[in-house]
Amino acid sequence: MPCIKTVNRILKRYGRITIEESLKRKKFIRFEHEHPNDLWQMDFKGHFRLTNKIRCHPLTLLDDCTRYSLGIIACGDERLETVKQALIDIFRKWGLPKRMTMDNGAPWGYSGSQNYTQLTVWLIQQTIYVSHSRPYHPQTQGKLERFHRTFKQEFLNRYYFDTLAQAQKGFDWWRDFYNDERPHSAIEAYSPSEIYHRSERSYCEKIQPYEYATEMDVRKVNQKGIMSYKGRRYFVGEAFGGQAMGLMPSNENDIVNVYFCHQKVFKLDLNQPLNY
Repeated sequence: MPCIKTVNRILKRYGRITIEESLKRKKFIRFEHEHPNDLWQMDFKGHFRLTNKIRCHPLTLLDDCTRYSLGIIACGDERLETVKQALIDIFRKWGLPKRMTMDNGAPWGYSGSQNYTQLTVWLIQQTIYVSHSRPYHPQTQGKLERFHRTFKQEFLNRYYFDTLAQAQKGFDWWRDFYNDERPHSAIEAYSPSEIYHRSERSYCEKIQPYEYATEMDVRKVNQKGIMSYKGRRYFVGEAFGGQAMGLMPSNENDIVNVYFCHQKVFKLDLNQPLNY
């Protein structure tokens, strides 16, 4: 009996399966984005130890629409600068998504009310909308969780690595197989690489100053994350230290919408200023 990949190729050869029809059907799937690069999901796959006892932290990024694996990076830690450099490399190769979603853990989130970090501030400055999954609701990133299970079952459980460089070579090999050879049931048995395409939005090496709308009240945040507004001081988060934010009145009494660049980041309650 021929394998699924062979059957899939025969059906496509005779026009019984087309990419256009596959994408049309995707509209009826819950939590499915319609176009490549509309949303990327990002997370760390749980760390494991190399044979030299060093921990490897696989950083994974997945395109929501096509299930295309944009990168599996063998990181030696989960620090801001490590993740940022990995993202720069990916953005240079694949361009920018419209939105990225991630959980509430470091380095891209906090469990507190001000759920922004230096990393997410940088992503927003790159014209990307940032969202976080709801606490204790891992299904928000269900596709990436499924990808992690597949990655573990098909690869991590079968191989051992001596160094991060060796692990990276293995990750790249399996990622190519996943993207190019493996038909995916959620995309009509196409492989992810047959549907995914590079983003038209290019990475900007130098962040450009953001110009807020003229009707916004612009305020600068000090290095302690405090912003002054109408003679009172409010804590908006240290991640925004040194940045300008735009304020717009909302339809609610004493509530102001606060924007950082293009994204509304939270609502400011004018009845809850700092007490010092």
